Amino acid sequence: MRFTALAFLPAALPAALIVASCQEAATPVLEQEGERLTIERLYASPDLTGPTARSVRFSPDGSRISFLRAKEDDRTVQDLWAMDVETGRTYVIVDARQLAPEERELTEAEIQFRERARITASGVVGYDWDEAGEAVLVPLDGDVFYVDVESGEARRLTETEAFETDAKVSPRGGYVSFIRDQNLWVHDLATGEERALTTEGGGLISWGMAEFVAQEEMSRYTGYWWSPDDSRIAVARVDESPVMVVERFGISAEGVSVSEQRYPRAGTPNALVSLHVIDLATGEVSDMDLGSETDIYLNRVNWSRSGGTLWVQRQNRAQTQWDLLALNPVTGAEDAARRITETADTWINLDHDLRPMSGGGLLYLSEQSGFRHIRRVHADGTAEDITSGEWVVDGISSVDEEAGTVWFTGWMESPLERHLYSVSLEGGEPVRLTSGEGRWSVSVGSGGSAFIGSYSDVETPPSTGLYAMDGTRIAWVEENPLNESHPYAPYLASHVWPEYGTLTAADGETDLHWQMYRPDHCTASTPCPAIVQVYGGPGVQTVTRGWQSLRDQILVQSGYVLFKVDNRGSSNRGHAFEAALHLRMGILEVEDQLAGLDWLQAREFVNAERVGLWGWSYGGYMTLMTTLQAPGRFAAGIAGAPVTDWSLYDTHYTERFMSTPQDNAAGYEAGSVFAHLDGYETPLLVIHGMADDNVTFDHSTRLFAELQERGEVFDIMTYPGQRHGIRPPALQTHLLRTQMSFFDRHLQPGHQSQP
Repeated sequence: MRFTALAFLPAALPAALIVASCQEAATPVLEQEGERLTIERLYASPDLTGPTARSVRFSPDGSRISFLRAKEDDRTVQDLWAMDVETGRTYVIVDARQLAPEERELTEAEIQFRERARITASGVVGYDWDEAGEAVLVPLDGDVFYVDVESGEARRLTETEAFETDAKVSPRGGYVSFIRDQNLWVHDLATGEERALTTEGGGLISWGMAEFVAQEEMSRYTGYWWSPDDSRIAVARVDESPVMVVERFGISAEGVSVSEQRYPRAGTPNALVSLHVIDLATGEVSDMDLGSETDIYLNRVNWSRSGGTLWVQRQNRAQTQWDLLALNPVTGAEDAARRITETADTWINLDHDLRPMSGGGLLYLSEQSGFRHIRRVHADGTAEDITSGEWVVDGISSVDEEAGTVWFTGWMESPLERHLYSVSLEGGEPVRLTSGEGRWSVSVGSGGSAFIGSYSDVETPPSTGLYAMDGTRIAWVEENPLNESHPYAPYLASHVWPEYGTLTAADGETDLHWQMYRPDHCTASTPCPAIVQVYGGPGVQTVTRGWQSLRDQILVQSGYVLFKVDNRGSSNRGHAFEAALHLRMGILEVEDQLAGLDWLQAREFVNAERVGLWGWSYGGYMTLMTTLQAPGRFAAGIAGAPVTDWSLYDTHYTERFMSTPQDNAAGYEAGSVFAHLDGYETPLLVIHGMADDNVTFDHSTRLFAELQERGEVFDIMTYPGQRHGIRPPALQTHLLRTQMSFFDRHLQPGHQSQP
C-alpha cells in the first residue's frame, strides 16, 4: 500500500485530539468484588478483550484510517470502519450483515485459504483501497464489492455462481483483479468489462493462486502481482499433478466426505510452479526464467519502482540457498550480475520486507550475521548492513529516501517487547520512538509523517492510536480503556497477573525466558498443582509482554499455577538459538522443557507431584515427546492436533528443519513419537479435528492404533468437521471444558470442574 503525504499532521488537527504523551493509559484499580470468569463467558460476545482494531491502515490520501472491528453482539463477524483523521469521527464503511445478510457457504478453496491465513472471523475479512482513497474493495458473500467511502454506495462487481477470491485494486486504480475458477480475471472499472487473462485453470492446474505450502509455510497467500503502472501482471502457474494424494475424510455430524487432497509429504514431489508476465494490452504471456532446476520454491515477487525489473525470491528444495533474481518482465531473462545469493548450513528464513528503491537499489532483511538485520543493496551491486548487533529486526515499516530514514520494528532491549525505531539509510545507532514495556504493531504513513500504532502490555488490552513520529499520541482510533465500562471489568479484580524471569537451558549456559501465573492462595503451606503450556517449535514465541490470552485466567482461577518457557528452537532470539534443533526435532526442545519443569517443581508453592503438560500442533507433538521421553515426570498430558511422525508432514516446513527422510533417516526416527512409546506412562488426552487438512487426522489415528495394540489406556476427543483449529465458539467452549475436566481429574482429585 502506498501513502501520499499527510499534510494534516499535526497542526491541522483540532486541539482536542492532541495528547501530549504516547504513554498508554494505565490499568485502573476497580473498587469492586471480582467475578470469576467462566468458560461460557470467555467465548461469548462481546469480546472480553474489548473493541480491537484489526487490519489497520491509512487511506492512500491520508485522510482516513481504516480498520476491521468485530460486532458487539457477535465477535465472530467483522465490519469495516474508518476514522476521519481531521475530526476524529469514527463510522462504519461496510456493515457485513447489511451488505450480505446471508453469506453463501464457503467453497473448499476458500475454507482452506482462511485456515492457512488463520482467519477465524467472518463478514469483512479483508479489503483494499483504490489509489485515490475514495473507495474500498471488499470481498464478501463470494463476490466482490466496490464501496464509495463517502456515500456508502456499494457496487457489486461480480455476481456469479463462482466464488471470487484474492481480489485487488490495481496500483493506479484502473482495474479490479480476482481469481475465479482457478483463473485470473480483471474487471475494468471505467467500462465495467471483465475478462479472463488465463483460461487453462481447472483440475490440477491453477493460475494466480498460491499452492498449499506457499500459503501454509511461506505465508504467501497470493499468486499474482500487479506492475506499478497497471500494464502487466506477474502470475504464477501451479501444476499439482506430481503431488501425492492424501485421502482426507471430512467426517461431520451429517456424514462423511472423502477429499483427495494434494498434500506434499516430506521427501515427496512438490507442485511445479512457474512464473509468467501477462501484458494487459496485448494478452501476450512472457515466461520468466527461474533457472533450469524445477524443484524449487517461488517465495516472493516484487516489482521495481519503475516496473522495469521483476525481483523474484527463490529457494532451493533444501532451503539452504536463497536467491534474489532480477528478471526482465518483457523477455523473462535474468540479469545475472544483479543476483543476490545467501546460503546457510541450516536453513534460510523468509520475510516480507524487500523494499525496492528509486534508482534500482533495494532493502531486505538478512540473517547472515546470525541476527535478522536490514541490508542495503545499491544499484551497482555494492551492499552494506544498515543495522547490526545481537538483537532482532522484526520488519521494515517504511522508507523515506529523501529524508534518508528507515523505520522498523523489532527489539533492542528485550525480546519480550516490540518497538518502533528509526535509523539512517547510511546506518548508525537506531532511535526508539515508542514507549512502554509491551508490544507495538505499526503502520507508518508516507514520508514518515505519522504512524498508526497498536499497543498492548500485560496490563493494557490492545489500543490503537494515531501518533506523530516522535511518539506523541495525536488521537485515539480505538482507545479500549480497561475501565468500569470495559467488557472485562467485572472480572478484573479476580485477574492474576503474570510474572517473568529467566532460567538456564539444559546446555547449562543459555538463558530461557519464562512466564508464570501464580494464584494468591498457592503458598508453601498450600502448594498448588501446575500446568505447563508448551509450543516449543520454530517460528513461534510464547513468552511476551503483550496482552495475554484470557484463556489463561480460566486455568489460574481454577487453582493452577500456569507456566510457559520458550526453549531453544523458538523464535526471536537469533538464528543460532532457533537452529539448535536442526536435523533433530523433538530432542533438544524436550531437554529444555524438562529444565523448565525442574525449575518449576523446585518452587515451594507448586505441588511437584501434580504437574500437567499441554500444547497444540507442535505443542501437541511436544506433549507427546516430553511425556514419553520422561515417563513419570508429568501427572497428565493433553496433545492437541499433534504431529506424530514428521514423514507425514509437509515438505517446506519439515525439510527446512529436518532435511528429507531419505537423507536424515536417523533424525526422523528419533523425532517420531512412535520411537518412544515404550515410555508411555503419563495419562494422556489426544484431541484432533476430524477434517484437519494441515496435521492430517491420520497422525492421531496411527497413534491410537499403536497404543491400542500395546494395550494402553488413553483418552481421546475428536471434533467432526473441524480442521486444525477448533473455531466455532460453542466448540471452543466444549474444548476448554474437556481439557479442564481431564486436568481436574488427574491433578486435583475431588475437584469440581466448571460446569
